[in-house]
Amino acid sequence: MAKNYYDILGVSKTASADEIKSAFRKLAHEHHPDKKSGNEAKFKELNEAYQVLGNSEKRQQYDQFGQTFSGAGSNGGGFGGRAQGGNPFGSAGGYNSGNVNFDFGDLGDLGDVFGNFFGGGARRESVRGRDLETSMTIEFEEAVFGTEKEIELEKQIKCNQCQGTGAASGSKIVNCKTCGGSGRVVRLQQTILGNFQSQSVCPECRGVGKKPEQACSKCGGRGHVHGREKIKVIIPAGISDGQSVKLSGQGEAGEQGQSGDLYIWVKVKSNKNFVRRGDDILSEAHLNLKQAILGDKIKVETVDGPVDLKIPEGTQSQTKFRLKGKGVTHLREHGRGDQIVEVIVDIPKGLSRQQKKILEQADL
Repeated sequence: MAKNYYDILGVSKTASADEIKSAFRKLAHEHHPDKKSGNEAKFKELNEAYQVLGNSEKRQQYDQFGQTFSGAGSNGGGFGGRAQGGNPFGSAGGYNSGNVNFDFGDLGDLGDVFGNFFGGGARRESVRGRDLETSMTIEFEEAVFGTEKEIELEKQIKCNQCQGTGAASGSKIVNCKTCGGSGRVVRLQQTILGNFQSQSVCPECRGVGKKPEQACSKCGGRGHVHGREKIKVIIPAGISDGQSVKLSGQGEAGEQGQSGDLYIWVKVKSNKNFVRRGDDILSEAHLNLKQAILGDKIKVETVDGPVDLKIPEGTQSQTKFRLKGKGVTHLREHGRGDQIVEVIVDIPKGLSRQQKKILEQADL
């Protein structure tokens, strides 16, 4: 059954570009193959859908030709019909009928869409390295004020001998002779239905289209090696539990190209004295009966240290006081939230006879 890219991403046909991007990122994180709960097949399907719907031109072409790119279907016309008794598509998105031999690769981006959809297509392998994800746990106060951490990851890192070029010292980067710099090789297959043209990633340059005249002896021309790397991480002030920090270019090193990105999911420890609500901090302060009745000045703990809080006479239990600017730093903005202090009046137990008598005589 043909796929519907909108259904795959769980969005409507009228969804905005931001809505499509948001839906893809959420589902991609959920189904990423590196996660225990990941699903590689689903992840590839999501990526396939986003490659089309996430590109305005490809999306317009997709909407124009139909949700499944099947064109006129079994009517014999359009891109998806059978022409003169034969399947119009080769294994890599080529077309052959009679003396006409047509390759969808000639259509540029549209050719990539058709090639990918029909399971062939020899698009170049991306030279960009993989994105990576990891998690980090920080203290409550570190989330309020921000912090700097250092982590160590095992991943593909840039080769320090060739500096990521893949070339030996003094060697030039030239077009691959096998594919002529296209990153693809074309093969002609003869079948009972006629000649079919197929394309595949060039095995010599692995789809890059270029290769060094002499490969680096350390990385074999790839430009990266497996290793460990220490990375400094700046956690911005005001970050919330469950949010992520993106470090551009700190993912895995790519094939003679740029590195992927690193996403760090932040977990914030709970605090016995404070609870966060938005950018405000909630806390409690306990009063004895005398303090509540007569008023007092008490010490209240804040993330900045203890401060004085004036308690007016006759304060009721569960009264809330606001400490301006003692809350969480606004994320990527100036200023801070407030601290809301709720006072709890502790009713004494086990009073002596004399204490009870005093209370009985008092006109409260």
